[in-house]
Amino acid sequence: MAQRADTVDMADMAGKRPGARARRARTTAVLLLAATGLFVAGCTDQGAPRVPADDGRGRMDTSEPSSPAPTPSASTRQADPPSPLAVKIDNVRAARPQTGLDSADIVYAEQVEGGLSRLMAVYATKLPKAVGPVRSARESDLELLRQFHEPTLAFSGAQGKLMPLINRAPLDARTPEKASDAYFRGVGKAIPHNLYLRPARLMPTAPGADALTTGFRYGPAPAGGTRDTSETVRFPAARFTFTWSASRERWLVSLDGTPDVMTDGKRLAPATVVIQYVKVRKSAFHDFLGNNTPYTVTVGSGKAKVLRDGRAYDVNWKRAKATDGTRFTTKDGSPVNFAKGQVWVVFAKAS
Repeated sequence: MAQRADTVDMADMAGKRPGARARRARTTAVLLLAATGLFVAGCTDQGAPRVPADDGRGRMDTSEPSSPAPTPSASTRQADPPSPLAVKIDNVRAARPQTGLDSADIVYAEQVEGGLSRLMAVYATKLPKAVGPVRSARESDLELLRQFHEPTLAFSGAQGKLMPLINRAPLDARTPEKASDAYFRGVGKAIPHNLYLRPARLMPTAPGADALTTGFRYGPAPAGGTRDTSETVRFPAARFTFTWSASRERWLVSLDGTPDVMTDGKRLAPATVVIQYVKVRKSAFHDFLGNNTPYTVTVGSGKAKVLRDGRAYDVNWKRAKATDGTRFTTKDGSPVNFAKGQVWVVFAKAS
């Protein structure tokens, strides 16, 4: 509506100086637009799911002012942070072993239809030669990615009703249709579990650690914690187990009870694992079987468990708005440091 109202104002400005007749014309136009909106709303299928109001996934947070901010001077202007690469990774049994996942700086694990899981790998300090299998995006990804500066999102596609949201989001959406030379079909797996990405075809060099605007802190372990050598997170139809290896000083990953080994034979072994308890609600979307797509809410606050150095720490998490990173703190409010190396964040449903 704002765009149409602006058109009326420009038309008035093109003629003589606006008087009472012009003001009446603008008022009439606004009323007609409002009536049109009500008519369209009344014709909408009442049984169709409604897409939720903007929760920070679009280009403008509701917390931001509607009028443009003053342009900063050259002396005060700060350069935008670089942009990372995020890739949606297939995580069902038919997709394993995966490729290039061990090079990611961060791996997010979320629940999808049927209680299965899907991963989103974020690359900033290193780009592997290939990543995959690549699969489709979900609505939750847009909220999660808002913490980064205009990231590149590589994915195989999304359902038609979701694509407009993706296209409006502040990211560079790169599907096989938009970047065909960056994707290839591998051998040994059936479609759709054999689509792979060549990251260098999307960005020539790794953007660097400054692209990781997540709020994560790295350094010495916090005081306290309890000795913990194994943790399992269960989704309705998927399971993640992290087992501490003292010799490697890493958490060995097992998926659905099987050790997770890459195509090059390397075992996945992050330095830090975060089990973040979040709200998982129904979204406005379904898969082709009619299963509702879960929406993982990553803005807000709650409890989490941080695994590092063979110990577990019960902490709090907070992300005030979508453009913020997530802060993890102890009960007394002290920031929680992660161990240097890959971080896994598993979004578990809060009880």
